[in-house]
Amino acid sequence: ERAKYHGYGLIGKTLGTIGMGNIGHEMFLLAKPFGMKHIAYDPYMTQEAVVDVNVKLVDMDTVLAESDFLNISCPLNEGTRHLISEKELGKMKETTFLINTARGPIVDEAALIKALQQGWIRGAGLDVSEQEPILPDNPLLQMDNVIITPHALGWTDEMFMTMWNENLSQISQIIRGE
Repeated sequence: ERAKYHGYGLIGKTLGTIGMGNIGHEMFLLAKPFGMKHIAYDPYMTQEAVVDVNVKLVDMDTVLAESDFLNISCPLNEGTRHLISEKELGKMKETTFLINTARGPIVDEAALIKALQQGWIRGAGLDVSEQEPILPDNPLLQMDNVIITPHALGWTDEMFMTMWNENLSQISQIIRGE
């Protein structure tokens, strides 16, 4: 049945992000070879800070309306809780994929489920949910247009070595009275 599950090309598509910190920046570095247009919304970022990854900073409405793949990379706080709700999902193209690897409550999950069921957007890639762990009866787990993975990108050998080196450095600073 592979004909039912074909992929979508990236060349010439628009990769957008909400949040252009370290993770957003790294995402654009990794995406560079794919020939995509890069846009981002981040009210705290300057255009000069993103020139190395060829990102154009835009307003929220533009990143919602123009992204073919919209990544969420902002922190969760009172200003970003349910930042993506029905209103924002309604501004996206029917062909957009929403990717949330930040924190679950940034996206209003009930609104996302509705948008996916009614075809407002094409699909979602999630490694976070509003309630974690995700409940077994969550409709997102049954949808063909959703990919859900564990929130575990950082669980690599490099991450563990970096953490241990950082811990050892801090222990050394304590011993030296710093």
